Amino acid sequence: MKPFAAVLAILALVFGLAIAFSSPASKHPSQASVEAGLVCTTCHEPLDESSSPLAQQMKAFIRAKLAAGWTEKQIDDHFVAELGPQVLSTPPTHGFDLLAWLLPFAAIVSGAAAVGLGARAWLRNKDEDETPEDDGPPLAPNLELRVDQELARFDA
Repeated sequence: MKPFAAVLAILALVFGLAIAFSSPASKHPSQASVEAGLVCTTCHEPLDESSSPLAQQMKAFIRAKLAAGWTEKQIDDHFVAELGPQVLSTPPTHGFDLLAWLLPFAAIVSGAAAVGLGARAWLRNKDEDETPEDDGPPLAPNLELRVDQELARFDA
């Protein structure tokens, strides 16, 4: 049970660090970092790779708002209010959308547990298979002597 608790503690630490580093550290982001966090809703490509008319309008809006001193969160909130949450390139880390972050890790952990349990069962069955089995009635003494002579001939 202790290894399981250690794995849970490590996963909690990894999730905590992922959430802590997912928030932007600077108040004045670059246009490239803001565009990388958004998706064009018409062509469904990252905004920094899209050249659709909507993407061009969004890029101009971002440029103007960054010059006005807006933060990345303010710009993201504006686009979410205008176009919906599908404009974000990554799902939010709260509420129901948190499942998008947790389910891959849960699948990895449950897969590792299944492999571990399967290996344990396989090893347990392997140990049980090594027990000598009764192969039927014993050989007659003359046949046993003949088998021993034949085996001795091969050993020499």
